Amino acid sequence: MKVLFVCLGNICRSPMAEAMFRQMIAQNHLADQVQVDSAATSYEEEGNGPHPGALKIMHKYHLPTEGLISRPITQADFANADLIIGMDDMNIRHLKAIAPKEDRFKIHQAFDVVPGKAGTSIPDPWYTHRFQDTYDSLAEALPYWLDVVKRQLHDQH
Repeated sequence: MKVLFVCLGNICRSPMAEAMFRQMIAQNHLADQVQVDSAATSYEEEGNGPHPGALKIMHKYHLPTEGLISRPITQADFANADLIIGMDDMNIRHLKAIAPKEDRFKIHQAFDVVPGKAGTSIPDPWYTHRFQDTYDSLAEALPYWLDVVKRQLHDQH
C-alpha cells in the first residue's frame, strides 16, 4: 500500500506529514506493508529540501528528515498511490484537475477523515510562518489516516 502526501511546494506540510506518518507506520510495525511519500503540485521548489521552519519542528519532535527532497507529483504517482492526501482546497482542486479520471477517488483532504472537520484546510506555513500549527494539525489528522490504512490492509487479507 502507498500513501502520498501532497502540498503546493513539498517543502513544508507534505514532507512533515511524510516524516510523521512514516514514524507512525514504523511504530505500528507496518513498514513492510506501507510506503509513505510526498510530492508537490508545483515545480517551484523541485530539488529543494524542507523549509528551515519545517526542519526546526521536525527536529523538535525527532522526526527523520533525510531524503526529503521536493518533487512534483507525476502520473505514476496517481497510478501507484492508494491514498493521495492534500493539505488544502487549492491542492485538492489542482490534484483533481491533473489526475486521471480513474484515480480521482484516491484524493482526499487531510482533515476529511476527522469527525466534524471534513474540508478543513491546513494553512501553508510558507505564508503563515506557523509551523507548530502545521505540526499540531497533522498530529490531529494523521492518527485517523493510520486507522484508514489499517482497515484497508485488513480488508486486503
